[in-house]
Amino acid sequence: MRILIADDDADLVEGLRWYLEAEGYEIIAAGDGEAAIEACRKQQPDLVILDVMMPKMDGIRVCEIISRE
Repeated sequence: MRILIADDDADLVEGLRWYLEAEGYEIIAAGDGEAAIEACRKQQPDLVILDVMMPKMDGIRVCEIISRE
């Protein structure tokens, strides 16, 4: 299972990555909303964990866009 973690807090992303990879998940990381959309289009994750307040585009808008694709 592939999981996209979209958050601008690098420490939080790395902590989640560490735990989830230990459970066997493949992790994709994005540091802002635009990168999250691009990662969804290219990598097609099974699950997306979105921060609400990110640079360039907030998580709510990202969710609206990726849910339509």
